[in-house]
Order: sequence, then structure tokens, then C-alpha cells
Amino acid sequence: MAKTLWRDRNEALDPETDYVEIVQNLTLYEFTWDVTQSLSFALFRTYAVPSVGRLLYDTGQFTQACQKRYDDTALLLEAPFVHGFESEDGKTAIRRINQMHKMYDISNEDFLYVLSTFVVVPKRWLDDYGWRRFTDTELRAWVNYYRALGRHMNIKDIPDTYDGFMHLMDDYERQHFAYDEGGRRVADATLDLMTTFYPRLAKRPVELFSRSLMDTPLLDAFAYDEAPALVRRVSIAVMKARARLLRHTPSKRKPTYSADMPRIKSYPNGYLLSELGTFKDAAAAAPSPVPGCPVAHAS
Repeated sequence: MAKTLWRDRNEALDPETDYVEIVQNLTLYEFTWDVTQSLSFALFRTYAVPSVGRLLYDTGQFTQACQKRYDDTALLLEAPFVHGFESEDGKTAIRRINQMHKMYDISNEDFLYVLSTFVVVPKRWLDDYGWRRFTDTELRAWVNYYRALGRHMNIKDIPDTYDGFMHLMDDYERQHFAYDEGGRRVADATLDLMTTFYPRLAKRPVELFSRSLMDTPLLDAFAYDEAPALVRRVSIAVMKARARLLRHTPSKRKPTYSADMPRIKSYPNGYLLSELGTFKDAAAAAPSPVPGCPVAHAS
């Protein structure tokens, strides 16, 4: 199939009304690996904000059950764009996300920052390492999708544009990136998990490769050493070579869902969205109303 298949389809859609479909095309077909990697890096960045990293450490989820936490996050975030915000699965996933967040005292500013990383980091990743960049239509749809996600999470003061998200993220990181022992432990656990997605002999190269793609403020916030200059050059060269190669491969015909990826390991026998994540009472499996949650709850 022509390499322009999904770009052409997206350009025929309206980013103001068809943003869910455009994000489906980008994530399930066009840039599956890139979006997965970039969203993982987006979440990783948030650990460098002490109020975020410390909270995640205190929950114990990332240091004691990192694989399950990774899987649940991927599956819950995927449901709205696969099924739509108004679908039962979309509502269930967002309700579960809201229930978990309501268990903790999280500021609107931290919510906004995390949301901004979902918008900005994938765009910058594709600018640097993708076989092509987002078109203006696709970028507007990407922004609109995450604006809608933020509204469903009852986040206030969401930016209207990509530039608004970009400035919010960059400003927040300049003001708040700092070392925190809890955030560092969450980062270490996440990096260790990432190395398990590849053969055991690749553990050290994967860890070095990951640090090669981190910027200096992020490395400093975690007190990580920079990867050697040669490793950084080779890592970036490999990413650029991959992009050039992909320009000559056909467009994907079949979607790739998170559950299809070998790195999702917690649910070999399937899962229910309503049972993903954490609960105040480990025995409670049924959703309960969340004060302030804008997603309608089943009676």
C-alpha cells in the first residue's frame, strides 16, 4: 500500500470533529512503535517533578508491581481512542483513571503538566526520529484529542493550541524539575522494566540507549550520568537510519493494539477494563462513583 495512505486519509478528515479517528490512524497504523515509545518517555519525564515522582513512589505500584502498572496504564489510555469517548469501554477506562486519581491529592497544575507531555513529547519525538512529522491537520487532531481527554478527567485551564501545551510543559519543567529520591526510584524501576522487553543480553545496551535519548535537564533531575558521547551519536544515528528505512516500507494494513504487544504481559487470559489499576480496597472490583468525575456512571 502507498506510504502516504494514512496521511492522505487523515488529511481528508476534519481535526475539529474527527480527531478520535485521526489519532486511531496515527497510533494503531502509522506510528505504533513511535507513539508507544514517546508516550512512555512522556510519562517517564513526569517522574522528575517531585510532587509526581514522590506520589508514584509512595503508592508502591511502580516499584512493587511495575509491569502491571505499565500494562494497566497502556490499556486504559488506549480504550478511548480505540472505542471513542462515548463508548462503554471509553467511559469505563476514563472512569477507572478518575477513580484512581481521586484516591490522592493531585493538583490541577500537575494534571495539566502530565497532559502536556502526552501532547508535546510525541510531536517532538516524530520531529527527531519519525519517518515523517505530523501534518498540521494531524497535530491539531492530536491536540484536540488530549483536550477532550483532559475535559473527561475534569482538568481545568487546558490550553487551546499545541504552542500552549508546549510552553506549559517547558515552563513547568524549568520551574519544577528537581531530584527526589522517590522519583529516582520510580525512574530506576521503569528503566529496569524497559530492559526486560528485550533479550537479557541487551539489558545494558538498552539502558545506555535510553539515557542517550534523554535531555540534560531530565538527566540532572534524576542524577543520571550522561551516556558516553559515542553511544549518544550511535543511538541517534540508529534512530535516523530507522526513519530513512521506514520511508520505503508500505503502510500497515492491520492495526496493532496494546494487548497485541509482547511487552504487555500481565493478562495472558484477557482483562476487564473495570478491574484494571488500583483500588482503595483490594477486594473491590466494581467501579464506584467519583466526586467531580464528568463521566457518567452506571446505575
